[in-house]
Amino acid sequence: MADMIPLLPASAPRPAVVHDEPAGHTCTCGEAEAAGYPELDARQLPHAIRHAAIFGALDSVLPGGGLVLVAPHDPLPLLAQLEERHPGRFTVSYLSRGPEAWTLQLTR
Repeated sequence: MADMIPLLPASAPRPAVVHDEPAGHTCTCGEAEAAGYPELDARQLPHAIRHAAIFGALDSVLPGGGLVLVAPHDPLPLLAQLEERHPGRFTVSYLSRGPEAWTLQLTR
């Protein structure tokens, strides 16, 4: 319990945070952004949260950015949901098509 950090009340002033990291990278993990688009291997995600995790990742893609998605099957239902949620926001390009994995590049 000694390692617990108390939460600040919502009304408390927040300390200024200075980042010495590449543009677009605002956390304090200390890691540098890799070249190219980040890759999300959805095969490693539990099925119950797979789509939610993918949408969470896509929500963080800035205009001009992208994400490489590796899926265990052709993600046509996911792509339909994506188009329904964000019409025309992403361009989808297949990099490989099965049988073990489908790899897509989603560009915003």
